[in-house]
Amino acid sequence: VQLVESGGGSVQAGGSLRLSCAASGRTFRSYRMGWFRQAPGKEREFVAAISWTGGRVYYADSVKGRFTISRDNAKNTVYLQMNSLKPEDTAVYYCAADPYSGIYYEKPIGYDYWGQGTQVTVSS
Repeated sequence: VQLVESGGGSVQAGGSLRLSCAASGRTFRSYRMGWFRQAPGKEREFVAAISWTGGRVYYADSVKGRFTISRDNAKNTVYLQMNSLKPEDTAVYYCAADPYSGIYYEKPIGYDYWGQGTQVTVSS
């Protein structure tokens, strides 16, 4: 599985961005998908995840109510809509795929495939 993120950029606080992650392979629709982010000097942290059906979604407390994860299995794409962005949201955002829907949806170790990342910069 190859994952390619897009949609990152620079925005002022309070603004919005929509990240996309395009996946190759017909098995995408059976994978749990997640978004993580990593700021300079910090560990990679969980942002959001979505089950393979899209019926279950999970969010980090820091983004709950502001970010929305969704997926379109027909397009092999997962999205992260980010609203009310804050400077502390500045990071490289990574898309990840878990073929097994394991229990570690909040941890990087729970995912087997990763994209190259896309930079999101929020200025105050």
